[in-house]
Amino acid sequence: MALIVQKFGGTSVGTVERIQHVAEHALAAQAQGHQIIVVVSAMSGETNRLVQLATQINPIPYSREYDMLIASGEQIAVGLVSLAINTLAEKKGLIKAGESRSRPLLGHQIGIRTDSVFSKARIEGIDTRLLRDELALGHIPVVAGFQGVDIENNITTLGRGGSDTSAVAIAAAIQADDCEIYTDVDGIYTTDPRMYAGARKISRISYDEMMELASLGAKVLQIRSVELAAKHGVPLHVRSSFSPVEGTRVVSREQLGDHLEKVVVSGVTSDASQVKFTLRGIQDRKGLLADIFGSLSKNAIDVDIIVQDVASNGNLSLSFTVSHTDALKAKKVLESLTPRDLSTVEILEEPGLVKISIVGVGMQNHPGVATKMFSLLSEAGISIKLVTTSEIKISCLIEGTHAKAAVATLHQGFELDRTE
Repeated sequence: MALIVQKFGGTSVGTVERIQHVAEHALAAQAQGHQIIVVVSAMSGETNRLVQLATQINPIPYSREYDMLIASGEQIAVGLVSLAINTLAEKKGLIKAGESRSRPLLGHQIGIRTDSVFSKARIEGIDTRLLRDELALGHIPVVAGFQGVDIENNITTLGRGGSDTSAVAIAAAIQADDCEIYTDVDGIYTTDPRMYAGARKISRISYDEMMELASLGAKVLQIRSVELAAKHGVPLHVRSSFSPVEGTRVVSREQLGDHLEKVVVSGVTSDASQVKFTLRGIQDRKGLLADIFGSLSKNAIDVDIIVQDVASNGNLSLSFTVSHTDALKAKKVLESLTPRDLSTVEILEEPGLVKISIVGVGMQNHPGVATKMFSLLSEAGISIKLVTTSEIKISCLIEGTHAKAAVATLHQGFELDRTE
Protein backbone atom coordinates (compact mmCIF):
# COMPACT_ATOMS: atom_id res chain seq x y z
CA MET A 1 0.00 0.00 0.00
CA ALA A 2 1.32 3.43 -0.95
CA LEU A 3 0.46 6.93 0.20
CA ILE A 4 -0.12 8.99 -2.96
CA VAL A 5 -0.81 12.68 -3.46
CA GLN A 6 -2.75 13.29 -6.66
CA LYS A 7 -2.89 16.86 -7.95
CA PHE A 8 -5.43 17.81 -10.63
CA GLY A 9 -5.07 21.06 -12.60
CA GLY A 10 -7.77 23.42 -13.80
CA THR A 11 -8.50 21.61 -17.07
CA SER A 12 -8.82 18.32 -15.17
CA VAL A 13 -11.66 19.79 -13.10
CA GLY A 14 -12.95 22.17 -15.77
CA THR A 15 -16.41 20.58 -16.16
CA VAL A 16 -18.78 18.46 -14.09
CA GLU A 17 -17.97 15.46 -16.28
CA ARG A 18 -14.24 15.90 -15.67
CA ILE A 19 -14.79 16.33 -11.94
CA GLN A 20 -16.69 13.03 -11.93
CA HIS A 21 -13.76 11.45 -13.78
CA VAL A 22 -11.40 12.70 -11.04
CA ALA A 23 -13.69 11.13 -8.43
CA GLU A 24 -13.63 7.81 -10.30
CA HIS A 25 -9.86 7.98 -10.59
CA ALA A 26 -9.32 8.68 -6.88
CA LEU A 27 -11.70 5.92 -5.76
CA ALA A 28 -10.09 3.43 -8.17
CA ALA A 29 -6.66 4.17 -6.70
CA GLN A 30 -8.01 3.76 -3.19
CA ALA A 31 -9.61 0.44 -4.20
CA GLN A 32 -6.13 -0.81 -5.10
CA GLY A 33 -5.18 -0.41 -1.45
CA HIS A 34 -3.55 3.02 -1.61
CA GLN A 35 -4.13 5.99 0.67
CA ILE A 36 -5.04 8.98 -1.48
CA ILE A 37 -4.86 12.73 -0.91
CA VAL A 38 -6.29 14.84 -3.74
CA VAL A 39 -5.12 18.43 -4.34
CA VAL A 40 -7.05 20.53 -6.85
CA SER A 41 -6.76 23.83 -8.67
CA ALA A 42 -9.65 26.13 -9.51
CA MET A 43 -11.78 25.15 -12.50
CA SER A 44 -10.20 26.15 -15.81
CA GLY A 45 -10.62 29.88 -16.48
CA GLU A 46 -11.97 30.72 -13.03
CA THR A 47 -8.78 32.31 -11.65
CA ASN A 48 -8.38 34.39 -14.82
CA ARG A 49 -11.95 35.63 -14.41
CA LEU A 50 -11.32 36.67 -10.81
CA VAL A 51 -8.03 38.37 -11.67
CA GLN A 52 -9.74 40.30 -14.43
CA LEU A 53 -12.37 41.56 -11.99
CA ALA A 54 -9.66 42.70 -9.57
CA THR A 55 -7.57 44.50 -12.17
CA GLN A 56 -10.62 46.42 -13.38
CA ILE A 57 -10.69 47.99 -9.92
CA ASN A 58 -6.93 48.30 -9.38
CA PRO A 59 -4.31 47.65 -12.10
CA ILE A 60 -1.87 46.47 -9.40
CA PRO A 61 -4.28 44.67 -7.05
CA TYR A 62 -1.86 42.45 -5.10
CA SER A 63 -3.04 42.65 -1.49
CA ARG A 64 -4.85 40.78 1.26
CA GLU A 65 -8.14 41.44 -0.50
CA TYR A 66 -6.80 40.19 -3.83
CA ASP A 67 -5.63 36.90 -2.34
CA MET A 68 -8.94 36.32 -0.59
CA LEU A 69 -10.71 36.89 -3.91
CA ILE A 70 -8.65 34.63 -6.15
CA ALA A 71 -8.38 31.84 -3.56
CA SER A 72 -12.14 31.37 -3.82
CA GLY A 73 -11.81 29.43 -7.07
CA GLU A 74 -10.15 26.53 -5.26
CA GLN A 75 -12.88 26.52 -2.60
CA ILE A 76 -15.45 25.88 -5.31
CA ALA A 77 -13.32 23.12 -6.82
CA VAL A 78 -12.72 21.18 -3.58
CA GLY A 79 -16.41 21.32 -2.75
CA LEU A 80 -17.39 19.89 -6.13
CA VAL A 81 -14.69 17.20 -6.22
CA SER A 82 -15.45 16.02 -2.68
CA LEU A 83 -19.17 15.99 -3.46
CA ALA A 84 -18.48 13.92 -6.57
CA ILE A 85 -16.39 11.39 -4.62
CA ASN A 86 -19.04 10.97 -1.95
CA THR A 87 -21.85 10.69 -4.50
CA LEU A 88 -19.98 8.07 -6.52
CA ALA A 89 -18.95 6.15 -3.39
CA GLU A 90 -22.60 5.93 -2.36
CA LYS A 91 -23.63 4.73 -5.83
CA LYS A 92 -20.96 2.03 -5.68
CA GLY A 93 -22.21 0.90 -2.28
CA LEU A 94 -18.97 1.89 -0.55
CA ILE A 95 -20.81 4.11 1.93
CA LYS A 96 -24.40 4.54 3.12
CA ALA A 97 -26.49 7.63 2.50
CA GLY A 98 -25.33 10.45 4.73
CA GLU A 99 -21.85 8.97 5.22
CA SER A 100 -18.67 10.40 3.76
CA ARG A 101 -15.71 8.97 1.89
CA SER A 102 -14.20 12.39 1.25
CA ARG A 103 -13.80 15.72 3.05
CA PRO A 104 -13.07 19.09 1.38
CA LEU A 105 -10.32 21.05 3.11
CA LEU A 106 -9.04 24.59 2.61
CA GLY A 107 -5.49 25.73 3.24
CA HIS A 108 -6.16 27.12 6.71
CA GLN A 109 -7.93 23.94 7.81
CA ILE A 110 -4.83 21.81 7.35
CA GLY A 111 -2.51 24.51 8.62
CA ILE A 112 -0.63 25.51 5.47
CA ARG A 113 1.31 28.41 7.00
CA THR A 114 2.93 30.95 4.69
CA ASP A 115 4.69 34.28 4.82
CA SER A 116 2.70 37.45 4.07
CA VAL A 117 3.84 38.20 0.52
CA PHE A 118 0.41 38.38 -1.06
CA SER A 119 0.05 36.75 -4.50
CA LYS A 120 3.53 35.16 -4.16
CA ALA A 121 3.48 33.65 -0.67
CA ARG A 122 5.93 30.91 0.34
CA ILE A 123 5.00 27.93 2.49
CA GLU A 124 6.67 27.89 5.90
CA GLY A 125 5.05 24.79 7.37
CA ILE A 126 2.16 22.31 7.21
CA ASP A 127 0.33 20.64 10.09
CA THR A 128 -0.43 17.11 8.86
CA ARG A 129 -2.46 15.91 11.84
CA LEU A 130 -5.88 16.47 10.26
CA LEU A 131 -4.78 14.82 7.00
CA ARG A 132 -3.49 11.78 8.91
CA ASP A 133 -6.74 11.56 10.88
CA GLU A 134 -8.76 11.63 7.66
CA LEU A 135 -6.59 8.93 6.07
CA ALA A 136 -6.93 6.75 9.19
CA LEU A 137 -10.72 6.93 8.74
CA GLY A 138 -10.38 5.64 5.17
CA HIS A 139 -11.27 9.03 3.73
CA ILE A 140 -9.88 10.79 0.67
CA PRO A 141 -9.07 14.36 1.75
CA VAL A 142 -9.57 16.88 -1.07
CA VAL A 143 -7.32 19.87 -0.43
CA ALA A 144 -7.48 23.30 -2.04
CA GLY A 145 -4.19 24.03 -3.75
CA PHE A 146 -2.67 27.47 -4.31
CA GLN A 147 -3.55 28.82 -0.86
CA GLY A 148 -2.52 29.07 2.77
CA VAL A 149 -2.68 31.51 5.68
CA ASP A 150 -0.11 33.83 7.21
CA ILE A 151 0.64 34.39 10.90
CA GLU A 152 -2.32 36.79 11.13
CA ASN A 153 -4.64 34.23 9.49
CA ASN A 154 -4.95 36.22 6.29
CA ILE A 155 -5.59 34.04 3.25
CA THR A 156 -2.53 34.00 0.99
CA THR A 157 -1.91 32.59 -2.47
CA LEU A 158 1.23 30.98 -3.88
CA GLY A 159 1.42 32.45 -7.39
CA ARG A 160 0.40 30.99 -10.73
CA GLY A 161 0.80 27.21 -10.73
CA GLY A 162 0.82 27.28 -6.93
CA SER A 163 -1.31 24.15 -6.64
CA ASP A 164 1.73 22.17 -7.83
CA THR A 165 3.67 23.59 -4.91
CA SER A 166 0.82 22.81 -2.52
CA ALA A 167 0.78 19.19 -3.67
CA VAL A 168 4.54 18.71 -3.38
CA ALA A 169 4.68 20.45 0.00
CA ILE A 170 1.92 18.19 1.33
CA ALA A 171 3.66 15.13 -0.11
CA ALA A 172 6.92 16.16 1.58
CA ALA A 173 5.28 16.96 4.90
CA ILE A 174 3.34 13.70 5.08
CA GLN A 175 6.18 11.65 3.51
CA ALA A 176 4.09 10.38 0.60
CA ASP A 177 5.43 7.59 -1.59
CA ASP A 178 4.52 9.40 -4.79
CA CYS A 179 3.21 12.75 -6.01
CA GLU A 180 1.24 12.53 -9.25
CA ILE A 181 0.66 15.75 -11.18
CA TYR A 182 -2.31 15.33 -13.52
CA THR A 183 -2.71 17.82 -16.33
CA ASP A 184 -4.02 18.11 -19.89
CA VAL A 185 -0.81 16.75 -21.44
CA ASP A 186 0.60 13.25 -21.02
CA GLY A 187 4.01 14.30 -19.74
CA ILE A 188 6.87 16.74 -20.21
CA TYR A 189 7.93 17.40 -23.80
CA THR A 190 11.17 18.53 -25.39
CA THR A 191 9.29 21.72 -26.25
CA ASP A 192 5.72 22.97 -26.28
CA PRO A 193 3.86 20.87 -28.91
CA ARG A 194 1.78 23.95 -29.71
CA MET A 195 4.97 25.75 -30.73
CA TYR A 196 6.52 22.88 -32.68
CA ALA A 197 4.78 19.73 -33.92
CA GLY A 198 7.98 17.66 -33.68
CA ALA A 199 8.06 17.90 -29.87
CA ARG A 200 8.77 14.56 -28.18
CA LYS A 201 7.70 13.29 -24.77
CA ILE A 202 10.53 12.75 -22.29
CA SER A 203 10.30 9.60 -20.15
CA ARG A 204 12.67 10.82 -17.42
CA ILE A 205 14.20 14.18 -16.60
CA SER A 206 16.31 15.43 -13.70
CA TYR A 207 15.06 17.83 -11.03
CA ASP A 208 17.74 20.31 -12.15
CA GLU A 209 16.62 20.27 -15.78
CA MET A 210 12.97 20.51 -14.82
CA MET A 211 13.67 23.50 -12.57
CA GLU A 212 15.36 25.27 -15.45
CA LEU A 213 12.57 24.39 -17.90
CA ALA A 214 9.94 25.60 -15.42
CA SER A 215 11.79 28.86 -14.76
CA LEU A 216 12.25 29.48 -18.48
CA GLY A 217 8.64 29.25 -19.58
CA ALA A 218 7.59 25.58 -19.55
CA LYS A 219 4.08 25.67 -18.08
CA VAL A 220 3.80 22.03 -16.94
CA LEU A 221 5.15 22.53 -13.40
CA GLN A 222 5.68 25.57 -11.18
CA ILE A 223 9.40 25.97 -10.48
CA ARG A 224 8.93 26.14 -6.71
CA SER A 225 7.21 22.76 -6.75
CA VAL A 226 10.25 21.21 -8.43
CA GLU A 227 12.61 22.93 -5.98
CA LEU A 228 10.64 21.45 -3.09
CA ALA A 229 10.56 18.02 -4.69
CA ALA A 230 14.35 18.07 -5.20
CA LYS A 231 15.01 19.31 -1.66
CA HIS A 232 12.85 16.66 0.00
CA GLY A 233 13.28 13.84 -2.51
CA VAL A 234 9.60 13.75 -3.47
CA PRO A 235 9.04 11.47 -6.49
CA LEU A 236 7.14 13.35 -9.21
CA HIS A 237 5.11 11.77 -12.00
CA VAL A 238 3.61 14.18 -14.55
CA ARG A 239 0.81 12.53 -16.50
CA SER A 240 -2.50 13.10 -18.25
CA SER A 241 -5.90 13.16 -16.57
CA PHE A 242 -7.42 11.82 -19.77
CA SER A 243 -5.08 8.95 -20.62
CA PRO A 244 -3.72 5.98 -18.61
CA VAL A 245 -0.33 6.03 -20.36
CA GLU A 246 2.88 6.49 -18.40
CA GLY A 247 3.92 10.12 -18.17
CA THR A 248 7.27 11.69 -17.28
CA ARG A 249 9.22 10.87 -14.13
CA VAL A 250 11.17 13.74 -12.54
CA VAL A 251 14.14 12.18 -10.76
CA SER A 252 17.58 12.95 -9.36
CA ARG A 253 20.67 13.12 -11.56
CA GLU A 254 21.86 9.87 -10.04
CA GLN A 255 18.67 8.10 -11.13
CA LEU A 256 19.22 9.20 -14.72
CA GLY A 257 22.33 7.02 -14.89
CA ASP A 258 23.87 6.62 -18.36
CA HIS A 259 21.12 8.77 -19.85
CA LEU A 260 22.82 11.81 -18.28
CA GLU A 261 25.93 11.51 -20.48
CA LYS A 262 24.08 10.74 -23.71
CA VAL A 263 21.78 13.75 -23.90
CA VAL A 264 23.40 17.18 -24.27
CA VAL A 265 20.21 19.25 -24.63
CA SER A 266 16.97 17.95 -23.12
CA GLY A 267 14.54 20.68 -24.10
CA VAL A 268 13.80 24.03 -25.70
CA THR A 269 11.54 26.57 -24.01
CA SER A 270 9.86 29.77 -25.09
CA ASP A 271 8.71 32.41 -22.60
CA ALA A 272 6.64 35.16 -24.18
CA SER A 273 6.06 37.02 -20.93
CA GLN A 274 9.24 39.11 -21.08
CA VAL A 275 9.48 42.90 -20.84
CA LYS A 276 12.91 44.53 -21.10
CA PHE A 277 13.77 47.70 -19.18
CA THR A 278 16.86 49.74 -20.05
CA LEU A 279 18.23 52.57 -17.90
CA ARG A 280 20.59 54.87 -19.78
CA GLY A 281 22.90 57.53 -18.38
CA ILE A 282 23.28 56.19 -14.85
CA GLN A 283 25.91 58.05 -12.87
CA ASP A 284 27.74 55.31 -11.02
CA ARG A 285 28.03 55.40 -7.26
CA LYS A 286 28.72 52.73 -4.68
CA GLY A 287 25.60 50.74 -3.83
CA LEU A 288 23.39 52.19 -6.57
CA LEU A 289 22.70 48.88 -8.29
CA ALA A 290 21.97 47.30 -4.94
CA ASP A 291 19.45 50.07 -4.25
CA ILE A 292 17.77 49.61 -7.65
CA PHE A 293 17.40 45.86 -7.43
CA GLY A 294 16.72 46.02 -3.70
CA SER A 295 13.72 48.25 -4.37
CA LEU A 296 12.45 45.84 -7.01
CA SER A 297 12.94 42.90 -4.65
CA LYS A 298 11.07 44.63 -1.80
CA ASN A 299 8.12 44.90 -4.16
CA ALA A 300 8.28 41.14 -4.92
CA ILE A 301 9.41 41.75 -8.52
CA ASP A 302 11.52 38.93 -9.93
CA VAL A 303 14.27 40.17 -12.23
CA ASP A 304 15.64 37.78 -14.85
CA ILE A 305 18.35 38.65 -17.39
CA ILE A 306 20.63 41.50 -16.28
CA VAL A 307 23.24 43.20 -18.50
CA GLN A 308 25.38 46.21 -17.54
CA ASP A 309 27.53 48.34 -19.90
CA VAL A 310 29.88 51.24 -19.22
CA ALA A 311 29.74 54.12 -21.73
CA SER A 312 32.80 56.12 -22.84
CA ASN A 313 31.82 58.97 -20.47
CA GLY A 314 31.83 56.59 -17.52
CA ASN A 315 28.05 56.43 -17.14
CA LEU A 316 26.31 53.07 -16.86
CA SER A 317 23.65 51.51 -19.05
CA LEU A 318 21.60 48.81 -17.35
CA SER A 319 19.18 46.36 -18.97
CA PHE A 320 17.06 43.73 -17.28
CA THR A 321 13.90 41.74 -17.90
CA VAL A 322 10.80 41.10 -15.81
CA SER A 323 7.58 39.22 -16.37
CA HIS A 324 4.86 41.20 -18.14
CA THR A 325 2.69 40.80 -15.03
CA ASP A 326 5.31 42.76 -13.04
CA ALA A 327 6.07 45.36 -15.73
CA LEU A 328 3.70 48.07 -14.52
CA LYS A 329 4.82 47.66 -10.92
CA ALA A 330 8.49 47.66 -11.97
CA LYS A 331 8.02 50.89 -13.91
CA LYS A 332 6.44 52.58 -10.91
CA VAL A 333 9.33 51.45 -8.69
CA LEU A 334 11.90 52.82 -11.15
CA GLU A 335 10.05 56.10 -11.48
CA SER A 336 9.94 56.45 -7.70
CA LEU A 337 13.76 56.27 -7.67
CA THR A 338 14.32 58.98 -10.28
CA PRO A 339 14.07 62.04 -8.02
CA ARG A 340 16.82 60.67 -5.76
CA ASP A 341 19.26 58.64 -7.85
CA LEU A 342 18.03 58.45 -11.43
CA SER A 343 17.01 62.04 -12.17
CA THR A 344 19.12 62.19 -15.35
CA VAL A 345 18.38 58.62 -16.42
CA GLU A 346 16.30 57.65 -19.43
CA ILE A 347 13.99 54.69 -18.70
CA LEU A 348 13.11 52.64 -21.79
CA GLU A 349 10.54 49.85 -21.81
CA GLU A 350 10.46 47.20 -24.55
CA PRO A 351 7.55 44.72 -24.43
CA GLY A 352 6.75 41.93 -26.88
CA LEU A 353 9.98 40.00 -26.39
CA VAL A 354 10.51 36.26 -26.02
CA LYS A 355 13.13 34.36 -24.08
CA ILE A 356 14.28 31.26 -25.98
CA SER A 357 16.29 28.75 -23.95
CA ILE A 358 17.97 25.37 -24.26
CA VAL A 359 18.38 23.17 -21.18
CA GLY A 360 20.37 20.02 -20.47
CA VAL A 361 22.57 18.65 -17.69
CA GLY A 362 24.83 17.20 -20.39
CA MET A 363 25.78 20.72 -21.54
CA GLN A 364 28.30 21.14 -18.72
CA ASN A 365 30.48 18.39 -20.20
CA HIS A 366 30.14 19.37 -23.87
CA PRO A 367 31.90 22.60 -25.00
CA GLY A 368 30.61 24.52 -28.00
CA VAL A 369 26.90 24.32 -27.17
CA ALA A 370 26.53 28.12 -26.92
CA THR A 371 28.39 28.60 -30.21
CA LYS A 372 26.08 26.14 -31.91
CA MET A 373 22.98 27.85 -30.51
CA PHE A 374 24.11 31.31 -31.65
CA SER A 375 25.04 29.97 -35.09
CA LEU A 376 21.68 28.23 -35.56
CA LEU A 377 19.77 31.40 -34.68
CA SER A 378 22.02 33.55 -36.87
CA GLU A 379 21.58 31.25 -39.87
CA ALA A 380 17.81 31.51 -39.36
CA GLY A 381 18.06 35.33 -39.46
CA ILE A 382 17.13 35.75 -35.80
CA SER A 383 18.88 38.54 -33.88
CA ILE A 384 19.75 38.17 -30.20
CA LYS A 385 19.17 41.10 -27.82
CA LEU A 386 20.43 39.69 -24.52
CA VAL A 387 22.06 36.43 -23.41
CA THR A 388 22.32 34.72 -20.05
CA THR A 389 23.79 31.34 -19.15
CA SER A 390 24.11 28.89 -16.30
CA GLU A 391 25.71 25.48 -15.90
CA ILE A 392 22.86 23.71 -17.67
CA LYS A 393 21.02 26.38 -19.71
CA ILE A 394 21.50 29.17 -22.23
CA SER A 395 18.83 31.82 -22.78
CA CYS A 396 18.52 34.42 -25.54
CA LEU A 397 16.11 37.33 -25.67
CA ILE A 398 14.65 37.79 -29.16
CA GLU A 399 11.77 39.53 -30.93
CA GLY A 400 8.46 37.82 -30.24
CA THR A 401 7.68 37.43 -33.93
CA HIS A 402 10.57 34.96 -34.27
CA ALA A 403 9.53 32.67 -31.41
CA LYS A 404 8.17 29.72 -33.39
CA ALA A 405 10.99 29.82 -35.92
CA ALA A 406 13.57 29.88 -33.12
CA VAL A 407 12.01 26.91 -31.31
CA ALA A 408 11.88 24.83 -34.52
CA THR A 409 15.45 25.78 -35.47
CA LEU A 410 16.92 24.83 -32.09
CA HIS A 411 14.81 21.68 -31.69
CA GLN A 412 15.98 20.38 -35.05
CA GLY A 413 19.54 21.69 -34.70
CA PHE A 414 20.10 19.86 -31.42
CA GLU A 415 18.42 16.70 -32.80
CA LEU A 416 15.61 16.62 -30.26
CA ASP A 417 13.21 15.20 -32.87
CA ARG A 418 14.93 11.84 -32.52
CA THR A 419 13.30 9.29 -30.22
CA GLU A 420 14.97 8.39 -26.93
